[in-house]
Amino acid sequence: MLALCKTEPVEGGGVAVRKWEPRDAGPGEIRLKVGAAGICGTDMQIFNWAPRMARRMQLPRVLGHEVSGIVDQVGEGVTNVALGDHVSLESHIFCGTCRPCRLGNAHLCNNTTYPGIDIDGAFADYVTVPALIAWKNPKDLPHETAAMLEPFGIGVHACLEGSGVSGQTVLINGCGPIGLMAVAVARALGASRVIAADLNPLRLKTAEIMGADRAIKADEENVADIVRDMTGGEGADVGIEFSGSEPGFRAVFDSLCKGGDFRLVGAPPRAIPVDFTWWLLKCPRMVNIHGRRIWDTWQRSTELVYSGAVDLKPIQSHILPLSEAAEGFELIRRGEAVKPLLVPEG
Repeated sequence: MLALCKTEPVEGGGVAVRKWEPRDAGPGEIRLKVGAAGICGTDMQIFNWAPRMARRMQLPRVLGHEVSGIVDQVGEGVTNVALGDHVSLESHIFCGTCRPCRLGNAHLCNNTTYPGIDIDGAFADYVTVPALIAWKNPKDLPHETAAMLEPFGIGVHACLEGSGVSGQTVLINGCGPIGLMAVAVARALGASRVIAADLNPLRLKTAEIMGADRAIKADEENVADIVRDMTGGEGADVGIEFSGSEPGFRAVFDSLCKGGDFRLVGAPPRAIPVDFTWWLLKCPRMVNIHGRRIWDTWQRSTELVYSGAVDLKPIQSHILPLSEAAEGFELIRRGEAVKPLLVPEG
């Protein structure tokens, strides 16, 4: 089969399509014939060889963890899915026995591993994974949509936590694919206003398609001033930070009303100074978002997608054959793509 691998420990590249032998499903495992797989921010970190990836990955490694496919092999002891089932994958391979797992927080498992990082991933014709991370989908759900359920779950998690979004003014800062998904979720779950901020015109245009009432180009306009103007001087009830930048972090805080929710999804890459006197005066509630709640978020997420309450198609900016996978990374790096999806050649 063909597979896109990280082959060299270099920044901004070191990926190549190789011939790769598919692995049979062992006990407790399934093998999927891949239908579609999405390039995400984590894959870009690997492409750019971020230090945290360099510390844990062994090369060569088949990349990719946002995937939909058809169960092609079922290993001994697997009962949750069967041959021919259409499934998406949860990217957190959780142990089920550590304290967070036993407390119902498998998304915070102490022993989490990931396809595309710790084991070979889904940018291939076939991928073999533990059956415990498979979510069964209706067979009429397009693979391109089903492959986005994993990142979509992060957007849903961010909108459900804390005070939720219903009846509130919600600021979403950072309109990458997950931020854009959160725009649609906030709209579907009854936010009174949805405000989106980003630097990229393509993403801002897509934010409006996904349901944003206002899209702010954050390098040309003052996000906090606009939010206050739209809320009679009060500020947003909920601010969700996806950008992972220091200016984005500060813009969300400055835009919040007193006692509002600050939900952090994208963390700045390095420590930043914070004036906690201002935090005490504004008194926001800080909520950290990591992955999806397993399987709570998946249940809520799929209800939104299966019912048509949220349409993920506008986020699918490019569908590329696996042989052209490297172009997907370059499109993202140039700011010319929202979410490239890779599909096997056959």
